[in-house]
Amino acid sequence: MKRHKGKILIVEDEKSMREILKILLEEENYTVSTASEGLEGLASIEKDIFDLVITDMKMPGADGFEVLKKVKEISPETMVIMITAFGTTETAIQAMKLGAYDYIHKPFNIEEIRLIVKKAIEKKRLSEELSLLRQKVETAYSLENIIGKSPGMQELFKLIPRIAQSNSNVLITGESGSGKELFANALHTLSGRKDKNLVAINCAAFPEGLLESELFGYMKGSFTGASSNKQGLFEIADTGSIFLDEIGEMPLNLQVKLLRVLENGTFRRLGGTTDIRVDVRIISATNKELKEEISAGRFREDLYYRLNVVPIHIPPLRERQEDIPLLVDHFLAKIPSQAKIITPAAMKLLVQYAWKGNVRELENVLQRISLLVDNSEITPHDLPPEITETGEDLAGQVLITAGGIDVDEIIGNIEKRYILQALDKAHGVKTEAAKLLRLSFRSFRHRLQKYGIK
Repeated sequence: MKRHKGKILIVEDEKSMREILKILLEEENYTVSTASEGLEGLASIEKDIFDLVITDMKMPGADGFEVLKKVKEISPETMVIMITAFGTTETAIQAMKLGAYDYIHKPFNIEEIRLIVKKAIEKKRLSEELSLLRQKVETAYSLENIIGKSPGMQELFKLIPRIAQSNSNVLITGESGSGKELFANALHTLSGRKDKNLVAINCAAFPEGLLESELFGYMKGSFTGASSNKQGLFEIADTGSIFLDEIGEMPLNLQVKLLRVLENGTFRRLGGTTDIRVDVRIISATNKELKEEISAGRFREDLYYRLNVVPIHIPPLRERQEDIPLLVDHFLAKIPSQAKIITPAAMKLLVQYAWKGNVRELENVLQRISLLVDNSEITPHDLPPEITETGEDLAGQVLITAGGIDVDEIIGNIEKRYILQALDKAHGVKTEAAKLLRLSFRSFRHRLQKYGIK
């Protein structure tokens, strides 16, 4: 059975015209509702969200302009086409100024109305897709952008394409910063839903009431500030995928509503009275041990088994040290600055570090180094103190060999290291960093120039 192309409301007091339009559009696989006059049309707009409203201009109860204004008030994304047998250039201009998509005179050609409706629906879909794309700037979408040669990562690379082809729900686990959203994007991109929307939301980023309205939408007047009808993310993701990050933070009462979507594919908007059916693949992620959350009564066991149809675990960076050099090269190549080479000694320290923040922490460190250091070569002394084991006496680690040592270079490296540490603690504020080192600002600025530190 074909899925509907969109929801259309026809507001027309002339019965024959109303029925002709309904038959024509249903043949094109649209879901069509009708209203026999203006007030009935206004009531329909209050109760539901439509992709397109086709309204006559002159009707009893409320005219086409009132219908147009109401649509733009409570559902601004909905397209409106106005039709009339008594139109003038002035009324057409007024309709377009109020936000109508098009203005058609009766009698109209069947092919003409079919084409205009198709373009109006396509424009709405394009607007929704562009809105989602703005949220995805700088986001990677395929396995080509997930870096790793370790056995654990290679196993995931083999597994992801197979999982992507199914419609089963996936639960991704792993520590913060390990790349769970990258894997969710890869699952969607490699699936049969790749041409549909992938909608992502962090469940920990919203208060309970706001999270529910984001996921399921709401009707005008359902709460203070709800001045219009709004589609939820599940509606926007229909026939596509939704990524629920930090699912372990979802409140229990909202878990019940999510379980209903998983069981029968339906939900209701806040303040709504009708069920909405969707076909959405759910990809969720968490850095928590959900079984422990279940034992503590903070997560529903039945929801866990619905989400965890296919589990994926991303190993932490400290367990795949052979991936670190690849990631370092990858991130340095992405940074829009002077090309930098990392010395073997500095790379060794990066590989040995525990990386509690995982891949995200590694990327942030490399970005910071690239901003603060002018030199093309990254040495151990350019790395943050936590990586180079602060607290140890750097000079004490240097042994005098038969050939002697360059004490000025060693002392310079120590000085440079503490300058970088002070800048880090002062969040880049030079005057504050100078105070931490008990230097005058002039002396501090001289040292910045001496060591090529921005």
